[in-house]
Formats: sequence, structure tokens, C-alpha cells
Amino acid sequence: MYHDDSWGPLPPRPAFSLLIRFVLTVLLLPLWWALIVMIFLGFIAFGIVAEILTLIPGFEKGFLGLIDKFGDSVKVWPAWCVTLPELRHEGDAAFYRARVDKRIAAWTAKELAAQKAKKAPPPGPHDIPVREYRGVGAGYVVEAARARDWELSHDRHSDPLRVVRLRRLPVTD
Repeated sequence: MYHDDSWGPLPPRPAFSLLIRFVLTVLLLPLWWALIVMIFLGFIAFGIVAEILTLIPGFEKGFLGLIDKFGDSVKVWPAWCVTLPELRHEGDAAFYRARVDKRIAAWTAKELAAQKAKKAPPPGPHDIPVREYRGVGAGYVVEAARARDWELSHDRHSDPLRVVRLRRLPVTD
């Protein structure tokens, strides 16, 4: 299917390096989350005070754009963190296969439930970060997704070393 090595499984990371990153995650991730919450609360406080500035044309649109960019660029689980399951299962293809299958199955169930209720499908993005498929590769993500009527997103390109972006195939009746 894909002949590029970047679509295959990534090599296992050294255990000592993972252990150090895990310890740093335990120490720094709560601070990261606190910083995100403080910045968000700062946006809210500024928004309340700046309510008077909405009289200026375009201010509200610009402020909401700033909040959107902040929300899109800040990750709850940054790429540098290592969780305990990742530490324990590094290099275990079955673990990563189960992670990918679980995520795609959850998205498929939500899509089918919305379709059955004749509602709009849940909005994307349907991104699978590399931390979910590291041991099996991006190629497996695409194969598993295609088995459940998903495909690579055409409007948002995937980078197999960072993220795979999927979209649901249109339903034909």
C-alpha cells in the first residue's frame, strides 16, 4: 500500500530515555495544565473587561480568532510527554493496534448513531496522533480506517510521523 518507510512502525525508543521523559511528564504535565487553565482564565477576564471594546468594528472577531488559534495550537497531551501505558508497552504492536482500533471504533459508533438518528455527524477533526499508532505505523491506521469506511482526509494532509487525519466516506443509500 505505502512504500515509504515513514508509514511503517516507528522504532522503539530507548527505555532509559522513556523513563526520564516519564518522570519529567509526572513533574511538568500538571504545571503545563495549570498554565493552560491560567491563560484561558486570562482570556475570559480580558474578554469581560474588553466588552466595552466591542464597539470597535472587528475587535470581537479578532479576539475570537485569537482564542481559536490558542485552542488549536495548545495540546492537552504535548508530544514530549510519556504516559505510564506508553512506558510499559513501548514496542508492543498489539497494544498500539488495540489503541487505534478502539479510537476508530468509537468514531464509527458516533457517526452511525448520528446517521441512525438522522442528525448531522459529529464534527472533526478526526486526527490520530503518533502516540496512538507508534508501534504499528500510520499504514496500519489507514488500513484499519478503510475497513470501517474511513479514508485519509483530502483537505487536511497527514504527516505519518506526527498525525494521521481521517474523514468518513460519504454514505450511499
